[in-house]
Amino acid sequence: MTLVVPAARPGVPSPSLSCGDEERVAEVPRSSALAEEVQSAFAYLPATLIGMLAGIGIVLWLFGPVTPLALLLPWLGAFALLWLLRLLMLHRYRRALIAGEPDWAGWQRIWVAATLASAALWGATGWIFHGRGDALQQTGLVIVVYSYCIAAVPVLANQPRVYALFSVLCFVPLIVRIAQGVDPSSHQLAGELLIIICLTGLLVRTYGQALQRVTELKLQADELLAQLRVEKGAADAARREAEIANRAKTQFFAAASHDLRQPLHAVGLFAEALRQRSREPEVAQLVNSINESVDALEGLFSELLDITRIDSGGVAVDARSFRLADLLRRLRLHFEPVAFEKGLSLRLRGGRLAVHADPLLVERILRNLVSNAIRYTEDGGVLVSCRRVGTTVRLQVWDTGVGIDEAERGRIFEEFYQVSGRSTITADQRKGLGLGLAIVQRLAQLMEASLTLRSVRGRGSVFSIELPLGDAEPRTVPNAAQRKGPVALTLDGCQIVVVEDEPAVREGLEVLLRGWGAAIVSFARMEEVRAWLASSGPLLAAPSLVIADYRLEAGTNGIDAIVAVRERFGAQVPAIVVTGSTTSAHEAEAQAHSFHLLIKPVLPNKLRAMIGFKLASAVREPVLS
Repeated sequence: MTLVVPAARPGVPSPSLSCGDEERVAEVPRSSALAEEVQSAFAYLPATLIGMLAGIGIVLWLFGPVTPLALLLPWLGAFALLWLLRLLMLHRYRRALIAGEPDWAGWQRIWVAATLASAALWGATGWIFHGRGDALQQTGLVIVVYSYCIAAVPVLANQPRVYALFSVLCFVPLIVRIAQGVDPSSHQLAGELLIIICLTGLLVRTYGQALQRVTELKLQADELLAQLRVEKGAADAARREAEIANRAKTQFFAAASHDLRQPLHAVGLFAEALRQRSREPEVAQLVNSINESVDALEGLFSELLDITRIDSGGVAVDARSFRLADLLRRLRLHFEPVAFEKGLSLRLRGGRLAVHADPLLVERILRNLVSNAIRYTEDGGVLVSCRRVGTTVRLQVWDTGVGIDEAERGRIFEEFYQVSGRSTITADQRKGLGLGLAIVQRLAQLMEASLTLRSVRGRGSVFSIELPLGDAEPRTVPNAAQRKGPVALTLDGCQIVVVEDEPAVREGLEVLLRGWGAAIVSFARMEEVRAWLASSGPLLAAPSLVIADYRLEAGTNGIDAIVAVRERFGAQVPAIVVTGSTTSAHEAEAQAHSFHLLIKPVLPNKLRAMIGFKLASAVREPVLS
């Protein structure tokens, strides 16, 4: 079922070769972008062949009993022949790689031809087997073929024309077959599948541009590094160029993260809408997989951006004295809905104290630690405590989660390392790159702060960081009771105002919220909001909630829409702002205008949890002790 998997990192030996082969291949030049593409594709070809066998097995299991042997055997024979040819291709490629630098362009043409042949066979699969069996079997066929298309995105993203031909060969025959159905819903289903394929194509284009730019920046950074080593006389000039390249790389990652979040956000909303239109368990499983992938990509963007800034020296320590109250308030603003969704308590103590450190770096450390604590805690709660110890302040994040084995405590701060071997850990806990704690340790080292860990298996963990005591005047802030409760299961009777200028995202939100029972009033521009407020008359009821995109047309933003609605109906109207930008300035605006912030892509379950939280809390923002 799987055709390709994400490409290997440049310069890393292929995992499909033995240790002896790696030594002989190590001398092969890897500077060529074409060589990197070919090596990345062939590195995971064994996994591709295994995935193909799995896909064939699923199709045989679904349609073997209902398909004549005269049709089934030729189909199976064609796949067997292609599978053997690709295995032979892999064997010859390895021999050529060991013997010396191969003809990269020739091997790329061979690999593309084999890939398109596979796509054609899967397209023929959709054509042959559609219409056979019941609805459950047809759903399985759609899942198999679409999974084959989506799996090709990482490797074919830098070849958009090849991917376009690939998706046409693989999925269009099935769409045509569905559209030929006599049932009126067949045309609707075919249209929805076509929209999904088009959105996937948009993601491929954006991902390919990002991948190409990253490769170019990497080669530029490598050249600058080599020049710095051999031209010590021009060290100052080379250093300035390197700093410019690093800033450009960081800016690119930030821009790419923002641009990629928009289509990912739309994909998540449309996937949830597809789940609501079909009650088949397989469709729900497919939607869950799509949502998990979207969530994982969002975490990947954020973590890669952070680690890139640190490694490139783009993070400077700006230490000053500040009170912890505002920092803890922002943590509560961000994480309380997440804890609320899981039924966990989130307590923050010690806001009266002050420390002398970089407030942005301290906040990033605590965000990563609190995020990890909530992820690995299923019952109980999370405590963020700040207490004075002599001339220092000890910041601690406690949880009642699964704990960490003693043998693994020394490795959890390594890059890309994730705790393994626990059958009780959920899929949500397994996802991610394993960069969160590595970022925490590097930021602590930048500030020369002590970072320690204590953990008991099955009882929880506590991460501690000690910072110098600050000289800011403490202030007393009253305590607030914790609020817990289940997320509402229905939005019946709720009127929600949606302000979103992206048509695909707006349509996805409308379908999703109506499916949850809400009445929707939707606008694309600020002028439409003002016209609605001006022409509705005095009998218009106040909306239950406002969901607005931050960046709108003509220099306006979602905050303008929230302010306008509250001027008409009162400051008690709850509000949520959705944005693809990760700048910290939005959090200050969230506190000033009393709204909660969601970073794209927003998975439907997170959106629903936030809506339930906002409706339950009635915009009452707690203060910290």
